[in-house]
Amino acid sequence: MADKKHEKETKVDISGENIANNEEISAEAEEETAIETPSVEELKRKIEELEALLKEKEDQHLRMAAEYDNFRRRSREEREATYTDAVADTVGEILPIIDNLERASMYDDDSKVKEGLVMIAKSVEAVFEKLKVESVGAVGETFDPNLHNAVLHAEDDEHGEGEIVEVFQKGYKKGNKMIRFAMVKTVN
Repeated sequence: MADKKHEKETKVDISGENIANNEEISAEAEEETAIETPSVEELKRKIEELEALLKEKEDQHLRMAAEYDNFRRRSREEREATYTDAVADTVGEILPIIDNLERASMYDDDSKVKEGLVMIAKSVEAVFEKLKVESVGAVGETFDPNLHNAVLHAEDDEHGEGEIVEVFQKGYKKGNKMIRFAMVKTVN
C-alpha cells in the first residue's frame, strides 16, 4: 500500500529519473507568484510614493543649487567690497602726502622746498607705520635673497661677508608679503 501511494506522488520517466507530480508543481508555482507578485493597487501606490520622493529630492537639489549660487555671489561681492575698501583706505592715507607735494611745488625758495620734502618723507614713514609696512634694505644689513636684490657686488676687506654697502632702492614688506625687494650693492 505504501508503494501505491508512492506511485501516485512520483512518476518515473523513460531514463529512470523521478519527476514530481504536476499537481505539486502548479501548487508551488501558485504559492511563489502569490508571495512575489503584489497587487496592482499596491504597485500604483508604491509608484506614487517613489514619484513623490523623487519630486522631494529634486526640490532639495534645486534649493541646494540656488543656495550655493547665492553663496558664491555673496562671497564674490564681499571680496570685491573688501578690495575696494582696502584701496580706498590706502589712498585715503596717501592723499595728505600728495597735498603736501603740491604745496611744496609752489615754493621757489630751495630751503623751503627741502624743508617741505623732509616733512613729506616723515609723513610717508608715518603712513607706512600705520599701514604696518616695513622698509627693508639698509646699509650695514647682511644680504638676504628673500629681501634684497643684489645688483652690484664688490670686494672690500673693511666690511663683513655679504654686507650691504649701498642701497639703490629701498624694499618694502607687510608681514611676510614682499611688496618690493630692495636693490642693493653687497661686498665680499
